[in-house]
Amino acid sequence: MHPTIPYVIAALLFGLGVFGVLRRRNAILLLMAVELMLNAVNLVLITAGGTHGQTFALFVIVLAAAEVGVGLALILQLYRVKTSVAVDEIDLAEKS
Repeated sequence: MHPTIPYVIAALLFGLGVFGVLRRRNAILLLMAVELMLNAVNLVLITAGGTHGQTFALFVIVLAAAEVGVGLALILQLYRVKTSVAVDEIDLAEKS
């Protein structure tokens, strides 16, 4: 396989992930867009890095799994409190 093809696919995946992060208002879809970006980075690491790239890709996969666990826990707690997972409706002001 020509080495340019995985880089182009990774760039498209990363661009789609950035678009999803910038345009989505639902927190779960926002997490999915971040996962797309992490998978694009994994594709580049495996294509270019050889053995070291595979090791870093494994680290990124573990990091993504932890991010999903913590992110979903936060989203579930947000839904319990606000009954919505829309990012626009999150009030970050401290209430005293």
